[in-house]
Amino acid sequence: MIKNVKLIDKVMMFSIIVFLFFMTLSMKVFADTQYLTTEQFLAENFASDIPKASVLWLVKERAKKAEKILSHAPYQLRQRYWQQGNKTAWILEEIGKVELITAGFVVEDGKISQVRVLTYRESRGAEVRYSAFLKQYFGVALQKDFFLNRHIDGISGATLSVHAMSRMARLALYFDQLSKSEKN
Repeated sequence: MIKNVKLIDKVMMFSIIVFLFFMTLSMKVFADTQYLTTEQFLAENFASDIPKASVLWLVKERAKKAEKILSHAPYQLRQRYWQQGNKTAWILEEIGKVELITAGFVVEDGKISQVRVLTYRESRGAEVRYSAFLKQYFGVALQKDFFLNRHIDGISGATLSVHAMSRMARLALYFDQLSKSEKN
């Protein structure tokens, strides 16, 4: 009798592990959603031909300031961007809770003029991709302390994704300043 109970316990434990494995696997499949490609984002934001990509190098001092904005070291030491006149476009990635969020930012005259979530990989919090949330960033600028000059309202259940979007907005504005100073 005791052997049968132990066998049943082992079968139940194995069944639970298999179930959890497949649930985790299916959550990842459904969570990784691409809404827009980089090319589509750039085509939406540049009236004429898409400009050639430029590179911004994050040398020592720049990397330190980027780390201050992100609260961690930047993932890469060079950042591609596209510039046409006074408009720059940035494709950035930041971790929401555990997965990367890929977003595109357009900065004109030191203010954000467009924001789009290109790929969202989290299982929750995808509300950050809706225009009702993203329009809060339009016209936002960077203060001298590297914070946004306007408060961004959060979304219940998506707090970490909102913070990630705000860090990327701050970074896009900082990178825009750097790209303009490099050209002068």
